[in-house]
Amino acid sequence: MFDAVRNNKRFVQIFLALIILPFALWGVDSYIHNFGRDTDVAKIGRIKITQSEFQEAMREEQDRLRQQMGEAFDPDILKHPEVRESVLERLINQRLLQLQVAKDGIQATPEALREVIGDIDAFKENGQFSMQRYEQLLATRGMTRENFEAKLARDIAQQQLLAAVAGSAFSPSISVDRWLSLQDEKREVSIWTISAAKFVSQVKLAPDAARKEYDSDLKRWEQPEQVRVEYLVLSLEALAQQISISDQELRKEYEAHKDKYAAPEERRARHILIEVAKDAPADKRAAAKEKVEALLKQVKAKPESFAELAKANSSDKGSAEKGGDLGFFGRGQMVKPFEDAAFKLKPGEISGVVETDYGYHIIKLEAIHGGALKSFDEVKQQIADELKHAAAAKKFTELADMFANTVYEQPDTLKGAAEKFKLPLQQSGWISKDSAKQDASGLFKNEKLLAAIFSADTLKNNRNTEAIDVGNNTLVSARLIEHKPAAVTPFETVRAQIEQKLTAEAAAQLATAEGEKRLAALQKGETVTAEWSPQSVITRFDAGNLPPDALKAIFRVQAEKLPAYVGVTVPGQAYLIARISKIEQPQLAQDDPRRKGLAAQYDKLFADEDMRAYIAALRERYKVTKNMELLNAKE
Repeated sequence: MFDAVRNNKRFVQIFLALIILPFALWGVDSYIHNFGRDTDVAKIGRIKITQSEFQEAMREEQDRLRQQMGEAFDPDILKHPEVRESVLERLINQRLLQLQVAKDGIQATPEALREVIGDIDAFKENGQFSMQRYEQLLATRGMTRENFEAKLARDIAQQQLLAAVAGSAFSPSISVDRWLSLQDEKREVSIWTISAAKFVSQVKLAPDAARKEYDSDLKRWEQPEQVRVEYLVLSLEALAQQISISDQELRKEYEAHKDKYAAPEERRARHILIEVAKDAPADKRAAAKEKVEALLKQVKAKPESFAELAKANSSDKGSAEKGGDLGFFGRGQMVKPFEDAAFKLKPGEISGVVETDYGYHIIKLEAIHGGALKSFDEVKQQIADELKHAAAAKKFTELADMFANTVYEQPDTLKGAAEKFKLPLQQSGWISKDSAKQDASGLFKNEKLLAAIFSADTLKNNRNTEAIDVGNNTLVSARLIEHKPAAVTPFETVRAQIEQKLTAEAAAQLATAEGEKRLAALQKGETVTAEWSPQSVITRFDAGNLPPDALKAIFRVQAEKLPAYVGVTVPGQAYLIARISKIEQPQLAQDDPRRKGLAAQYDKLFADEDMRAYIAALRERYKVTKNMELLNAKE
């Protein structure tokens, strides 16, 4: 069944997005049986989703959004009820599929598990799977290989179920033909643009029009509370700039750690794997070893046949297709017994039988590169940066408390601290609580620093903020320069802006009225003096500079008699009248290369609908209840 997953990857990606199976590093903390004491956020039949499980899912969603959005990520987005319910829905869908997988007895094969793990980028170094990195990353998450692989196997089983559902979807050829026909249809059009700008001179606003507009929504003209501050930043980077390292010190460091500045050695090898589980029965292990020893005799007798024998016999299908070629890899990227054997060989040499957890291997070393020592001049700047950073880290530890005490003990100025710690006294632009979230430097995005800046002690008493830890070994203290309370912008300040807006709106209404009048005359067959653009041929996917609404209107026209006319308003700008003088229907070729790609897209859409229907059916089979009061409760 795993072949179905491989052959329907596009489908599976859609459905994984629907249920978000976070198997890369996060796993799933609790599966079918969960009888915790926490209050239930939801129930699926007799299976519970506890509050702790939901909070863990929210943390995973936060990690995912932070990685996806970068600096634009705002943690407050997770407080929205829609987002919280979306996360819960994914958990529910996940549990439904787990129940069905268990009911159907679907399991992942060892080959499928190995293939998925090998494809996860987080476990790779230089494009190759690294066993050392794999185990290190799992350890940082507090997971063992056995636990992670068991959870991943469950996720793969779910994918197999999804692939089976997706594989039944197909699109009728008539839908594909209809879409291609619509895509290729051509229409010859001319455009008459009745610009709103021509009617501006006709607009006469009432004397109190702007004032009424202003008074109708005073919140629109509110300016948030704003401040300008001066501030000091004590950081590793700032301290590193104060440190100088002599050439003698740099040379000494280079000589003492030359091995550190050698390019890492990498080896390219081929292998033949005869797979057998480490806990397989003795007779199966003996049979596998007998087979690999027979192959070893063949490659020893005829080394040039290694690639051919790997292709025909290796259990590692990914490398077998390339004659067993594993490409270049460094230390720590292969399991230890394999690595030890490969790094003992010389180019062209063939190992004996090498046993690992995956089975028995024969290894042939193809090439070696790297290992050369870089010159002092090549790494001089790198060494300087490393030594400066190390010295700055030590200095930061020594100065952090002293910096905090200084800005506290001299609350009326930052100049003393600036001089004492040799730091530049910087000034911000105008900051509001909202604008700070877009701060390019990132300092004022820190909620604790922002709260200190807008605190009463800073605004009313004009004192330094405490030294705020904003992360990444960085302390910041700020002091008020200027303060603007929240206020409504005076009417006279925005009067011209309002009048300009009202005039433009009125001119646009006049243009639309005139355009609709001219369009009605054209549709009746009356003679109308117009300023038509040169004729052009457009399609639904190549419309030049036409606005989207105009394009839709033009292709909505079912014209039995040409020319035909249609009009559309471009908000605030103009009224467009289109004259359609010719319609060309395409002749579709049976061998049109687009058919296959479009059919695949349709298949995805149908499969998506099938998946939604399948999930809906599971919801009917296993009763789902949600505790909305608990879901939306403030944390």
